[in-house]
Amino acid sequence: METYTAMRHFADSWGLLAMAAFFVGAVAFTLRPGSKQMAKEAADIPLKDD
Repeated sequence: METYTAMRHFADSWGLLAMAAFFVGAVAFTLRPGSKQMAKEAADIPLKDD
């Protein structure tokens, strides 16, 4: 089997699943409880007077 064909079969089957799992994980990480305060603190960094 050629390398291209093997990579294409992998991308068709497991690649899509891996990308979907990464997307769901990123959304869950962003929307988890307690992340609002961390995002607010990060957004306020440029406005702090040092």
